[in-house]
Amino acid sequence: MCNNKTIPLSVPNLKGNELIYATEAIEAEWVSTAGPFISDFEHQIAEYVKAPVAVACQSGTAGLHLALMALGVSAGDEVIVPTLTFIAAVNPVRYIGADPIFMDCDDSLTMDADKLEDFCKKECELHEQSLFHKRTGRRISAVIVVHVFGNLADMDRIMSIAKVYHLKILEDATEALGSCYLDGKYRDKYAGTLGTMGVYSFNGNKIITTGGGGMIVSQDPKLAERCRFLSTQAKADSLYFIHEEVGFNYRMTNLQAALGLAQLEQLESFIEIKQRNYKRYISQGIELLSFKENIRSNTWFYSYLAKDRDGLIRFLKEHQVQSRPIWRLIHTLKPYRGCRTYRIEKAYRYYEAIVNLPCSSNLQEAEVDKVAGLVKEFEKSEI
Repeated sequence: MCNNKTIPLSVPNLKGNELIYATEAIEAEWVSTAGPFISDFEHQIAEYVKAPVAVACQSGTAGLHLALMALGVSAGDEVIVPTLTFIAAVNPVRYIGADPIFMDCDDSLTMDADKLEDFCKKECELHEQSLFHKRTGRRISAVIVVHVFGNLADMDRIMSIAKVYHLKILEDATEALGSCYLDGKYRDKYAGTLGTMGVYSFNGNKIITTGGGGMIVSQDPKLAERCRFLSTQAKADSLYFIHEEVGFNYRMTNLQAALGLAQLEQLESFIEIKQRNYKRYISQGIELLSFKENIRSNTWFYSYLAKDRDGLIRFLKEHQVQSRPIWRLIHTLKPYRGCRTYRIEKAYRYYEAIVNLPCSSNLQEAEVDKVAGLVKEFEKSEI
């Protein structure tokens, strides 16, 4: 089996009730942005992550945009963001007319809490319970924390920093649905539920998928409802089409939500499979980057530090195995060149070395063994 087909990097696993629920939505002719599957999906996500309320939306990116607006981030503000992440985590800052300040990562690939604190202490000042950047005089209104590949950022430290400096924390948990803390202050708390607001993604390569789509959660139901309002074109009166603000067409469809419900039923089994395959890679001698010991990670993506990143990617492709490098650092990309950065060091090292290996929840053990064997073969040839 392994020799005759491509082993994909990360693809959906649609072997549950997806067809049954999608058929039900189609037969009921509720396929657009209204229908019972949407509210059911919202309710079940909220229940799963133990959040008061959840709001379905068009994508994780849309969710971040809505959340920033609900948090009161305004044009001219500055928002602290990681540079080692997918660009969709940062673009919504620009949608609003604010500017990012790029922060380094630690060895978990998530935002370096030490440098975040150092930046706030040395480069900023508090004035009337708002943090201002000394060099620009602009308000720093929020921090976007990304839980990379299912790892969790140091939220204990980050939330403490946010309290001291009056910062709103928006969790980009688009890669971390199901990841939670096992001990400490946030024991049994899920990614996305620790900051002021959190966002999940259901893109095709995520641990569960709706084909596209996202979900916003918040400990403050008023903020969540503000997002719901904005996501439906800001209808003040839906019958008579009264709109007193500019809104967005950011609502999830009932058809997508039908898929999401079926996927959510399988989430824990997907996590179990991903954890098992992660351990199998390691048992085959592949030293993958670790996940934090005090968390239960969804183990979404597997990261390998290669001696020759591009060479390994080419070698695997020649043997019908998909892999990829980690994202190019956002502050080096054309739209963000010239933006402010703070002591970015480790992100460069990880960018230059990481190769993501196949990690789908339908990945077979024999496929893991094949990939592991190819990685070892390539690395041996490089000695």
